[in-house]
Amino acid sequence: MPNGPLLIVDDEPQNLATMRQILRDDYPLLFARSGEDALRLAREESPSLILLDIQLPDLSGYEVCRQLKASPDTERAPVIFVTTLAEVGQEREGFDAGAVDYIVKPVSAPIVAARVRTHLSLVHATQLEKSYREAIFMLGQAGHYNDTDTGVHIWRMAAYAAALAREAGWSDERARLLELAAPMHDTGKIGIPDAILRKPGKLDADEWAVMMTHARIGFDILSRSEAPVFRLAAEVALRHHERWDGSGYPDGLAGEAIPESARIVAIADVFDALTMRRPYKEAWPLETALSTLRFSVGSHFDPRIHAAFERALPEIQTIRDRWAEREASTDQ
Repeated sequence: MPNGPLLIVDDEPQNLATMRQILRDDYPLLFARSGEDALRLAREESPSLILLDIQLPDLSGYEVCRQLKASPDTERAPVIFVTTLAEVGQEREGFDAGAVDYIVKPVSAPIVAARVRTHLSLVHATQLEKSYREAIFMLGQAGHYNDTDTGVHIWRMAAYAAALAREAGWSDERARLLELAAPMHDTGKIGIPDAILRKPGKLDADEWAVMMTHARIGFDILSRSEAPVFRLAAEVALRHHERWDGSGYPDGLAGEAIPESARIVAIADVFDALTMRRPYKEAWPLETALSTLRFSVGSHFDPRIHAAFERALPEIQTIRDRWAEREASTDQ
């Protein structure tokens, strides 16, 4: 069921009755017989979807739709125009006004039900993605809550990881999923004491042993979800400190035993860390950072993924420049 009712707008009582007959068993309904009433109800009741006649006694349906889309309070509700065959040729005006679909009168019950169901499912998918993004943002920030110098590091690094994944042969859909998952790679730092996270000097052996547990803590947190983005994030969190030669942690995996997602994030993470400015260091020049990555191929990094990184460098530099512009505008 949608979060809000459906709003049906038509000045003909018989048309409203027909829509009521089709939809009443599945959805809560509101009715309006003029454009002004439609705008008022949309503001007051936050409908999930609006079925809107074009010919109204006061405002045209196009004008009602434009006003709905111009207001932050009502812009999210999809609008479906309900129109006569004579008006079908005006679809462009309706779409330009912000509508998502047309239904032709006299209406067919199966078509009305299917169109409403389809567009509500799209609304649900959009809301779900928004919820995922909000959760991802919070978990990404939480992992760096006590590391106030990272700035936009996790989001920029995630964009690098997506570009690298595509170059390595991942589909666009899978690369976008990695871009959402990558910012959560250090979520496990939530469980590391402040005294260790904020220590200005080098960690001793006991402190380092505690720090290394953040990989497994992050996995334990993120793997509680069955959603693909969090499953991938759990994999990355657990394995992004493994090294190609087996010298990493937490389990000393080597070679292709390390998930490719983690091998991609490892390069993106180190590259961004080297090229970003921190209070204790300046950003490394690009060539110095690239030389450091090349030196670590075969020990820290997968040679094949590093080769893909080199091929993706033009796109990665474009991403880097775009983030630099964004940070500069924010600082002004």
